[in-house]
Amino acid sequence: MLKALAAKHRSSVSKMAAKHRVRVDTPNGPRVCFDARIERKNRKPLVARFGGITLQRQRAAELADREPIRVDYPQKELIARLLADTCEIRGSKGNVQVHHVRALADLAHAGWQPSDWARVMLHRRRKTVVACDTCHDRIHSERPARPHTQ
Repeated sequence: MLKALAAKHRSSVSKMAAKHRVRVDTPNGPRVCFDARIERKNRKPLVARFGGITLQRQRAAELADREPIRVDYPQKELIARLLADTCEIRGSKGNVQVHHVRALADLAHAGWQPSDWARVMLHRRRKTVVACDTCHDRIHSERPARPHTQ
């Protein structure tokens, strides 16, 4: 700080230290610190004090740290559906996979009756369905919801 003040006022560090040095009485005895003071008319002076803090260790000091705030993020719905380990089409347990479509609009064509897996997705308004191996293979063996080339 003294070097910055000396550069600002085009002076030396020792001159700035002599100009701003002040003796302050603290509970631990007198201390030397640096004091920047701006006198004001009809008001208390503005004082910025640097130093005057004892660096002596306080053995009886109590550390009162605040407990960190825990944030519990809700589990994603798809994760919960996968952990249930149940096929959403037939209800069978074990060895499930997730089938995903690009858009729900691909599943509902006018004049086309949706299959059981498409009906589940449309009813839940989800682009994903958790299916067992056999249901997933059957989904991929049917005609695609949207052709790959347009």
